[in-house]
Amino acid sequence: MEAAGVPAKELRLHLVTWNVGTASPPPDVSGLLQLNSVGPTMDMYIIGLQEVNSSITNFLSDLAFDDPWSIFFMTVLSPLGYIKLSSVRMQGLLLLIFVKQVHLPFIRDIQTQYTRTGLYGYWGNKGGVSISMSLFGHPVCLVNCHLPAHMENTEQRLDDFETILEMRFDGENIPSPLDHEVLFWFGDLNFRIADYGIHFVRESIQNRRFSLLWEKDQLNMAKKNESFLKEFKEGPLQFKPTYKFDLDSDVYDTREKKSLFWFNEKKRKPAWTDRILWKVKNSSEVESKEGEFPAEENLISVTLNNYTSHMSYGISDHKPVTGTFVLEMKPLLSDPLVVLNPEGEWSADHDVVVRYSTVSEFPSSSWDWIGLFQVTFRHVNDYVTYAWVEDDEIAFNANSRQVYMSASEIPQTGGEFLLCYYSNNFQSIVGISEPFQIQPLQTQKDQTEGWSSWLQKPDNPELDSDSEQRKGT
Repeated sequence: MEAAGVPAKELRLHLVTWNVGTASPPPDVSGLLQLNSVGPTMDMYIIGLQEVNSSITNFLSDLAFDDPWSIFFMTVLSPLGYIKLSSVRMQGLLLLIFVKQVHLPFIRDIQTQYTRTGLYGYWGNKGGVSISMSLFGHPVCLVNCHLPAHMENTEQRLDDFETILEMRFDGENIPSPLDHEVLFWFGDLNFRIADYGIHFVRESIQNRRFSLLWEKDQLNMAKKNESFLKEFKEGPLQFKPTYKFDLDSDVYDTREKKSLFWFNEKKRKPAWTDRILWKVKNSSEVESKEGEFPAEENLISVTLNNYTSHMSYGISDHKPVTGTFVLEMKPLLSDPLVVLNPEGEWSADHDVVVRYSTVSEFPSSSWDWIGLFQVTFRHVNDYVTYAWVEDDEIAFNANSRQVYMSASEIPQTGGEFLLCYYSNNFQSIVGISEPFQIQPLQTQKDQTEGWSSWLQKPDNPELDSDSEQRKGT
């Protein structure tokens, strides 16, 4: 459903890449996420981590429960109104997307995928994790990578990235990464600074003469020669190389380490290993459904507002890098697929009813459900209770349908909640209600009053004429 005549929409996106070196989350990430910055808040957070602790014990625990990093970011962002939209993990690679609640009905067709490139494609210590989604009708792809290390492996890094770009998502009609209108590529890409010695590199960094090092950055050199990289853009590297640091410091690699046979390992030369790049399809590549080239205003544009590292974080030998972007687009979706709201006053004293309506072409499924959520819910499975839209339907007409929820499932303490409609076909929330109040359970109040009055009753309960009536109640 296209939105004709709808003005352009701007979305603020904050992207983080960080090799955390198996460490636990730090005490505070306000600076990393720009939570205290002046100006408009972010619409979306994209967080790509590498080397999340994936030891056997940790990994098995994370399969059963959310990993500590996901829990940490949900704890920080959910009170601010952000929902974990999607995540994908492959061993130490983790990609998380958080989005403001208000945007949920307009983000659809969410698909995840991972690509192993370690040990000739059989091991997931290196590779990429990807998420594809339709953002207000525009296909957007996010790829978090950890590519092979060491100076001499430039060609292997490029080959692995090409392999990741060739992967396919499982969903129907989902384009390949390069065929999305916008593609963000980020992670520990492990490209190094060639030719120059460690002393020259460190001296250039000390004097903030970064431009001397740009021309020998392996990724910059590859972008000039490799056709598949030429359309990727990156902000200026106006910050110190982000690898390799002593832990809990902003000092480059000074520690003496013993390697095999007790020889000292060579100190690592600083490098911009942690990067954020993006690619926007040009107008000649984007075709409409009728096979004609669309109008220019239908396209999406990406503007980089800030590209920097964060030197204060020292839990690993990498410094995190962030990019703040503005995505400007003409939204191709103007209305949610489903509108829903609670009927009447809600409390745990009685069954309750949800009324909802859908657009005429909405492809409903017997696996669709409506969830009751606290207003600060963390993710789509963080519901209090839910109802199947088909199995729990009690009435319908040409304009709307009604679904009931059992009183036994309604929170007895009451509070502020909202309703979400989850579509199995779109694999996302396609409708969300306004927040509303659930009243505390009145029976609890009655029981408290009844207990107080019972203390004043005669010893013989048979003399109490209201006894049987209360039993029946």
